[in-house]
Amino acid sequence: MELLDRTIVALADPTRRRIVGRLARGTATVSELVRCFDLTQPTISSHLKVLERSGLISRSRVAQTRPCKLEPEGLHALGYWLGELRSVYEENYARLDQVLERLKNQTEGPKP
Repeated sequence: MELLDRTIVALADPTRRRIVGRLARGTATVSELVRCFDLTQPTISSHLKVLERSGLISRSRVAQTRPCKLEPEGLHALGYWLGELRSVYEENYARLDQVLERLKNQTEGPKP
C-alpha cells in the first residue's frame, strides 16, 4: 500500500485523528494517551501501530516509557495530494467564472 493510502486509512478513524491532534501539541507516552482518551492500553497501542506504519508518528523507548511523537513528514503526501486537488478545483472555478461572465455579457447586450 502506498504512503498516501496508509495515511488516509490511518486518519479515517476518529480516535486516530484525535491522537494525531493530541500529539501535534507535543510528545506523549502511551500511558498519557490511555488516560487522555479513556481507552485501554491495548486499544491505544493498536491505534498507535496503524499511525506508526503510516509514518504519522514515531515511538521510542526511554527507560520504562514509550514516548510517541508526531512526524509531520508523514502528512506531506496528504498535503501534496490535497494541494493538487485544490489546483484542479481552482482552475475549474476560474473557467466557470469566465463562462458565467460571457453569458452575463451576452444577456445584457451592448451597453449604451
